[in-house]
Amino acid sequence: MAQEHHLAVTRTARYFQLGELSATTRQVWFVCHGYGQLAQYFIRHFTILSASDPTLVIVAPEGLSRFYLQGTGGRVGATWMTREDRLTEIDDYVAYLNQLAASVLAIVPADVRVTALGFSQGAATVSRWLARAAFRPARLILWAGAFPPDIDFTVASHLLQGLPVSLVCGDEDEFIKPEDVEKQRAFLRRLGVEPLVIGFAGKHTLHPGVLQQLSAS
Repeated sequence: MAQEHHLAVTRTARYFQLGELSATTRQVWFVCHGYGQLAQYFIRHFTILSASDPTLVIVAPEGLSRFYLQGTGGRVGATWMTREDRLTEIDDYVAYLNQLAASVLAIVPADVRVTALGFSQGAATVSRWLARAAFRPARLILWAGAFPPDIDFTVASHLLQGLPVSLVCGDEDEFIKPEDVEKQRAFLRRLGVEPLVIGFAGKHTLHPGVLQQLSAS
């Protein structure tokens, strides 16, 4: 019977950035895309924020695994993980995001305000990452996605204690029903969090008006 082994290797990760990191940076947003998306297109949704505030920088990491969305050619997307060897994939992207955050935060003032936003699959990604991150964000935004229930309860409670959490979802989301949002709210309440729930008229996508609202708050 074949035995499974793992070998740690060095590989190159890709991320995109809006704005310039400097001593005048006041806010940094780490934004994680959803399943099948690419960071270079996902980050375009945030242009409206960085364009209006030169002290705000958006950093969009890309999932380490890419694939053709249909067949063996055409459009390409990325994913943070699949069910295959999932724990190793989680370890890999947590290590990657920690290294990225360390390099970004080393350039900006120590009191910079960090927002972590995850869209769809990216919501679980940022949550698992923050549970093992070396810094604490100012807030967590879960957009059309959920805080993963498999994070250790003690770890999750420690992460979320006093952390503002926003749940955002369109009223015509193809994947998330209103009752799913309520279940997520109830789940977060059990972890000691009263999330801010924000709805908008739209589907499984980002919404510029809500992004501006969150940026201003």
